[in-house]
Amino acid sequence: MEKNLLTHFQSMQRSVEQRMVAGKELRKKLSRTDQGIFKPDENRIDPISILEEQAKTRIPELVPVRYARMLTSPFAFLRGAAAIMAADLAPYKTSGLQVQACGDLHVANFGLFASAERNLIFGINDFDETLPGPWEWDLKRLVASLVAAGRFLGADKSLCKDAVRETVHSYRKRMREYAYMGNMEVWYSSIKAEDIAKVISKSSEKAFKGIESKAREHTHMQVLDKLTDLVDDKYRLRDNAPFLVHETHTETGKTIKEATELFLQSYLPSLGDDRRYLLEQYRIVDVARKVVGVGSVGSRCWIILMKGNHEEDPLFLQVKQAEPSVLEKFIGPSKYKNNGQRVVAGQRLIQGAPDIFLGWGEQGGMQYYVRQLRDMKGGVEFDAETIKLELMPQYGGLCAWAMALAHAKSGDAAMIAGYMGKSDELDEAMVKFAMAYADQTERDYELLVTAAKNGRVKVTTSGE
Repeated sequence: MEKNLLTHFQSMQRSVEQRMVAGKELRKKLSRTDQGIFKPDENRIDPISILEEQAKTRIPELVPVRYARMLTSPFAFLRGAAAIMAADLAPYKTSGLQVQACGDLHVANFGLFASAERNLIFGINDFDETLPGPWEWDLKRLVASLVAAGRFLGADKSLCKDAVRETVHSYRKRMREYAYMGNMEVWYSSIKAEDIAKVISKSSEKAFKGIESKAREHTHMQVLDKLTDLVDDKYRLRDNAPFLVHETHTETGKTIKEATELFLQSYLPSLGDDRRYLLEQYRIVDVARKVVGVGSVGSRCWIILMKGNHEEDPLFLQVKQAEPSVLEKFIGPSKYKNNGQRVVAGQRLIQGAPDIFLGWGEQGGMQYYVRQLRDMKGGVEFDAETIKLELMPQYGGLCAWAMALAHAKSGDAAMIAGYMGKSDELDEAMVKFAMAYADQTERDYELLVTAAKNGRVKVTTSGE
């Protein structure tokens, strides 16, 4: 039995109260107030060099698109800077309690998605960087992103602080609730749309209904209408360079058809027999390369259009490159040899209702994971036209609820709850951290602006 698993197993043999006390004792190692400290060292690594190092494994012509997206705002910069933040957090002490960390838990990485039973669930929706790690790192990235997003949207200092306080309060409250629940009860828990409706204010009902409605509209038929054209009575993915492009060959020289078939042979064994049987009833119609996200731009991502019984029975799979987590440099390597498997295992553990076609494989020396594209998925659009600033604290609290559930499923909820306690001491510490790290993000953003102006990095929105 692995050491961490054995230690966790031994810990869980104690009562909830005993583990609460043990968690409280950890404050002697690191006080809750000290969690709020962020003072970058004078020898802090150049953040642009971290981005340049990541670019070495990306598709060269897409790297300038990534920089362009990160230059949209300091919040967009933070979204693409998970590796930078991991390097910033690594020198600081933690409580020593581990969970299956998301690794990139900013406010835009939450949303609604469909369970296998077609219920809408709210939770984390990006797991590219997931790895066992300190629960504090997820919390700190979440609250820092709230402030960065709030400032970008025009929120004042008071509202940003209130959003952080509500977020941490929600995390503490939910973690204490999960600590006293039965293990199976926690395991089967999820945050359904109707659960959210019971706790949100009247003022936010309309906004939430809008998100829910959009998620329900994101079906394979909607994707078919948006991303394809009907050519000779057959659907084909629509080119939109550089964001959706047909390629004839892979980087290893294989034709796309050959590479796709080989990949599927690698991917299928990662599925259960029932899911595999279902997928084998579909056939490949078209394949194209797609640009996704902010931090992921330049990594290899493919869309596979498949057809079932007829043209109106489509299935869209997204095949996304999986590289080592940005946390590995500071925490240690994953136990999984395939990073796609790392992503899938982490998602299955903490998301609660993952995609039925979630799996992994490899092709041409590269590792990938697979999921459906936009199958009843939806989230908050962080732009001034659609978001109501006064709802930021509520949304932060909702994200914290999802984070607490993920951490409770993968860590010791009682010890974490015991460490955090019932007072607002951790809340105020996180306010200090979030404000300080948002300041740092703005300084780093300006460094990227300068790098773009002086030609150190190339920026383009067209992929040319």
